[in-house]
Amino acid sequence: MRDLFGTGLQVDQSKGPAKEKAEDSNTGKEIAVKRSRTVHYERRVRSEMFLEDRLPWHFETGASYHCFSFGDVDALTYLRAVLKQQPLEYVLMSTFSMSMVDAKCLEKWVEAGLIGSLDLYLGELFDSKFTEVYLAMRELLCKTGRGRVAVFRNHSKVMAMFGERFDVAVESSANLNSNPRCEQTCLTIDTGVARFYKEEVFDCIKSFNHDYDDWKPYVLKRDRLEQT
Repeated sequence: MRDLFGTGLQVDQSKGPAKEKAEDSNTGKEIAVKRSRTVHYERRVRSEMFLEDRLPWHFETGASYHCFSFGDVDALTYLRAVLKQQPLEYVLMSTFSMSMVDAKCLEKWVEAGLIGSLDLYLGELFDSKFTEVYLAMRELLCKTGRGRVAVFRNHSKVMAMFGERFDVAVESSANLNSNPRCEQTCLTIDTGVARFYKEEVFDCIKSFNHDYDDWKPYVLKRDRLEQT
């Protein structure tokens, strides 16, 4: 291979025993999945415990909670913290990446009635990069008949949640799935902020995929009652 930086040296691309062994140890799909799930589960347990030590058990309306984590808290942990205080009528989630572990958590909460309706907003590479997760979430929402999976040029990490006791907007640098990086997150217990993200931003998103062409924005029960 030619050295593009002008030294004239040839780069040896042959694979020695050590390099071949290293490559072999990283190509087993089954091993990688098992390792990922184990680490994810351990991190999820730790993140939940860490967050419970810092956040109040009851959120105060009008308050904002600013969190800075050191690789131990993923965005889904904040949703879990809210669900411990109340079931949610409607949730929108925007993320660039998530895992099957996250999808299974969402499926469990939807099927248990803890989340009434769910809209997912994903990055443009999601359906090709995380195909299994994408198909699982599509199947779940098609089965329930509530919500959509929208794909667009997206790198935002936002959640808006609506319940009987309070509404909350979550703005974060963290994706749903765990990672070892520092992340910042702000939870704002405010209906106006939550409605801003739902009604003025994500309800207006046009998905690249045409899986939900007949989708219409979810109307909160409180708004339906006002309309009658």
